[in-house]
Amino acid sequence: MKSLLHKPLLSAIFALEICVIVAALASVSMAQEIQGKVSGARAGTVVYVDWISGKDYKGEGKHVTMDQKGMTFRPHSLVVLRGTTVDFLNSDAVGHNVYWKSVGGDKSKANNLGTWPQGQTKSFKFWDVGAVSLLCNVHPEMSGFIYVVPTPFYALTKADGSFEIKGVPQGHVTLRTMGGGASKSKDVDVGTGITNVQF
Repeated sequence: MKSLLHKPLLSAIFALEICVIVAALASVSMAQEIQGKVSGARAGTVVYVDWISGKDYKGEGKHVTMDQKGMTFRPHSLVVLRGTTVDFLNSDAVGHNVYWKSVGGDKSKANNLGTWPQGQTKSFKFWDVGAVSLLCNVHPEMSGFIYVVPTPFYALTKADGSFEIKGVPQGHVTLRTMGGGASKSKDVDVGTGITNVQF
C-alpha cells in the first residue's frame, strides 16, 4: 500500500526535477555570445552593449582600484559598470592629484579630487557613461583612462581588433566602441549561439 502511495509522489518529484533542469538550460541558452572585429581599432578599444530596454544595470557596492605608482596610473585603462566606485590609491612617495576635464565629452562633469600623500585613497562613484581622461596636475606627464559603460557586457579589442562578449541576452541591441580612435556603433540582433559582427 505504501509503495502505491509513493509512486505518484515520486513521479511528481521527478517531473519537477525535469522542469527545473529544462528551465536552467533555457536560461543558459538565452545568454549568447557576440564575436567580431573593429576595423582600424587599437588594442584595448572598448566594445560594449549599450542600454538595453527594460534593464538597469548598476555596479553599486562594487569597488575597483586605480593606483598611482611609479609616476603612472595603474592600470592605464579601466572599464567599469556605471555605479562602480573607483578607489584612487597613491602608492608613490610624492603627493598626487586626480582630476578630469569631462565625462564622455560633457565638460559639466569635470571634477578634481584634490591632492593626497602616499598610502592614502580617495574614492569616486561613476554614474555617467563615457570616457574619462585622468590627469594629475602635480605631474602633467601622467595620464590614464576610465571607461564607464551602461551594461556588464563589454570587451577590450585585441591587437588585430577582434573581440568577444559573452553572456549577452538575446534580442536587439546596439554595440558601441569607446576609446582607441573614432567611436562606432552598430545595431545587432543577437540570436542563438554566436553572433558575428564587423565594424
